[in-house]
Amino acid sequence: MSVLEIRDLHVTVETENGTTPILNGVTLTLRTGETHAIMGPNGSGKSTLAYTIAGHPKYTVTSGSITLDGEDVLEMTVDERARAGLFLAMQYPVEIPGVTVTNFLRTAKTAIDGEAPAIRSWTKDVKGAMSNLRMDSTFAARNVNEGFSGGEKKRHEILQLELLKPKIAVLDETDSGLDVDALKIVSEGVNRAKEQTDLGVLLITHYTRILRYIRPDFVHVVVKGRIVEEGGPELADRLEEEGYDRFLEAGTPVDA
Repeated sequence: MSVLEIRDLHVTVETENGTTPILNGVTLTLRTGETHAIMGPNGSGKSTLAYTIAGHPKYTVTSGSITLDGEDVLEMTVDERARAGLFLAMQYPVEIPGVTVTNFLRTAKTAIDGEAPAIRSWTKDVKGAMSNLRMDSTFAARNVNEGFSGGEKKRHEILQLELLKPKIAVLDETDSGLDVDALKIVSEGVNRAKEQTDLGVLLITHYTRILRYIRPDFVHVVVKGRIVEEGGPELADRLEEEGYDRFLEAGTPVDA
């Protein structure tokens, strides 16, 4: 079992108005086999948490810690975090002109495992994963995310998840921009990866619709960079009915 531990995490970002605090003391423990949903209104710090875990240079950790199996994640480079077993599915996947999906996936797999996968078994794995995600086989020869629709980009993120087999996956609003059919396919991919590898999932979302397909073990509500309430799946159901007004009315304003 692997454990991702976040302790009293404080993070800032530089803006036109100077240094702005975004996370103000987040504490969270995620184990493999668990699914944690992070929910909250816009600007509450959810995506900042995701990118801080992944090592985005835009964000500065001013205090607190992130460890994976006792190892200091904050001392790792981005590629070291990936090799350690952390994976980020981005809300807005970037295009990589000149790099095909096939080359990208095999290069990433080689970098993480330390050796190139056997061609025959790797080709079979890629074709199988693409078929499960209803991705046309011609996508393998296309440049990464270039000309992809929003749904195709999100399926490609989950394709990476299934093939790279991380310990902990952070999914940053993977449901955004997906229609019902694509949402089901993407959710099935996440559930499949979890069943096959005992994956730990940190699922960031505004809405509960994806939680109908990826059932969380724990739900954390983030407002103004803090976890203000925690519970089980029933908390997500309550948020569906009530929204976030009760947290805002309690005097906890949301950052812009």
